Amino acid sequence: MTTRPPLPTEAYLTQATHWPRAGRHILAQFDDESVVVYQAYRPAIGQWAIAHGSFGGPAFSFSRMSWIKPNFLWMMFRSGWGTKDGQEITLALRIRRTFFDRLLQAAVPSTHWPELHATAEEWRAAVSSSNVRLQWDPDHDPAGNKLERRALQLGLRGDALREFASTELLEVIDMSAFVAEQRANATRARLATLQTPREEVYTPGLAATRVLG
Repeated sequence: MTTRPPLPTEAYLTQATHWPRAGRHILAQFDDESVVVYQAYRPAIGQWAIAHGSFGGPAFSFSRMSWIKPNFLWMMFRSGWGTKDGQEITLALRIRRTFFDRLLQAAVPSTHWPELHATAEEWRAAVSSSNVRLQWDPDHDPAGNKLERRALQLGLRGDALREFASTELLEVIDMSAFVAEQRANATRARLATLQTPREEVYTPGLAATRVLG
């Protein structure tokens, strides 16, 4: 039985033809009000979030940095398509678009960018005072091969994490069954059948475009 996709999807091979091949790009599913981001959790955290529509409970820690990814395939690379220990539950998390842009505006890169911070000392001070960390990593194709394109992830802590976990979180969507079904299609032999959430290049608000480099 085919699992009904919990988000709008499209054939991967169709989408890949119009995605940028190189450079820093935020690939995401979004509308005028919201942006979808992903994270994979162990069952104790993921199932609590599904049941409550927010994050909390005894297994979730607000004292640790939590990393979110707007790009589905980057999340699949990170979690091994939901097979890695502690990453069995894949969640799509719909957050307010205004909040996502605010995160980008507040984000400090994980490494020193001279174009943003003149000295390493300034960068370290910014890192210590910000609740949002930004990282551009190599994107990957469905089989895990590294691409020239860069994919974004954001690390949240403090107030940013608390807002993400509650007031700015619009919907918690369990993607685990869909991920398990599509995992078998993430091979060269079956790539023509692979469906992934529909994603386009996201352009943030003007104040946040600095993070695109």
